[in-house]
Amino acid sequence: MQFLFLVQSINFRKNQTMLLVADSGSTKTNWISVNKDRFETIGFNPFFHSTESILAELKNNEALSAVAGTFTHVVFYGSGCSSADRNQVVADALKAFFIDAEIFVGHDMEASAFATYVGRPTISCIIGTGSNSCLFDGNAYSEVVPALGYVLGDEGSGSYFGKKLLTSFLYHQLPKATEKLLVEKYKVTKENIFLAVYKEPHANVYLASFARVLSESPDTEYIQQLVYEGINEFFKQHVCCYPNYQSYPVSFVGSIAHHFADTVRQVAQSHGCEIGVIIQQPIERLLEWHLQSSRS
Repeated sequence: MQFLFLVQSINFRKNQTMLLVADSGSTKTNWISVNKDRFETIGFNPFFHSTESILAELKNNEALSAVAGTFTHVVFYGSGCSSADRNQVVADALKAFFIDAEIFVGHDMEASAFATYVGRPTISCIIGTGSNSCLFDGNAYSEVVPALGYVLGDEGSGSYFGKKLLTSFLYHQLPKATEKLLVEKYKVTKENIFLAVYKEPHANVYLASFARVLSESPDTEYIQQLVYEGINEFFKQHVCCYPNYQSYPVSFVGSIAHHFADTVRQVAQSHGCEIGVIIQQPIERLLEWHLQSSRS
């Protein structure tokens, strides 16, 4: 099992530093400053975004542009930021935008681990646009299986459920009310699905946009079964893979985990697992992790 050792703190004194922390998924990025000012941009993933496109998006954000020069440290955690080369794509954009700041870029799995740590080794999970997990002991994290992305994996995620719904739509297997919802509200056709999935960029974000149907469809029995099966598949692939997984609390960040927390708990119980915390956005707990680390 390979352990990746993490940057747990930045060497700074709180009263001398302006820290900005970012947590970026494939859909959006949440930013928070040491003064608790909040910002939001699109998600930046180096698999899909170049340095130039990231920088352009940052410059188009008036709120961030107005204060960019005030930060001395910027810590960015993002999906896809799991290798030096990909991290550099993001770091170069941040350095060009936050010109006076020290920059650190890490993986969103690290952010999840920091935000969900409960004082003992924890299986930390992300179920949002995509999905992933790690085992975190407070100092380092390990992964047994990789995150395969929306084409091959992302079990239980927004993109996973979007793909399930659209596939069933195309195969004429959806309950009538859900099919009607997709046609009348989302204007879904075979042609625009194929265009968005096979021709346009960011197919994962497009697929995940249909996760809203899970809460909007009147076909509650169908939806409940679909969500249960997806979350159960996530547990089988990304929780049960850890040796002695029932010995650890299992915690979650992400919109899908938050909105379907009851189902997450039901599935966890079926696998003999203890739930730690379930939070929609880890950004505030992530900031607190860094502030606590700086005091120790």
